[in-house]
Amino acid sequence: MVDNLSARDRSAVMARIKHKDTSPELVIRRGLHARGYRFRLHRRDLPGRPDLTLPQYGAVIEIRGCFWHGHEGCGRRPKSRREFWDAKIDATRSRDARNLTALCDLGWRVLVVWECAMVGPGRMPSDRLLEAVTIWLHSDAQSGEITGTRP
Repeated sequence: MVDNLSARDRSAVMARIKHKDTSPELVIRRGLHARGYRFRLHRRDLPGRPDLTLPQYGAVIEIRGCFWHGHEGCGRRPKSRREFWDAKIDATRSRDARNLTALCDLGWRVLVVWECAMVGPGRMPSDRLLEAVTIWLHSDAQSGEITGTRP
């Protein structure tokens, strides 16, 4: 498959894609805030600058896009420039794994919420999703994952 855009136009499109304050992230943030939870955003002193940090619970929440983070069984990869995208997404997955390990080594509990839990055919209604997040926050689980697919 050939890209219909020039390299310059494709670069401009890709540059506009946000890496923080995404729609899925805002759903979680607004829902938790409405339920009385307080958190810090994108702490620079922690590995990977987690999306949400809840120090009272010793927890961080990462909201991951299925495409960019290579979610198995969900994030499809482009057909053009296959080698480039495979290398890029695989590097992101490796970085995510290193950051998760580093956060756990620092004593943080880590919850990963995948975009597919909020968008698409397997998605959860936002109230059920937020209930799952709050249940995890009050649990003793060291790590967790909320997904809309069953890879």
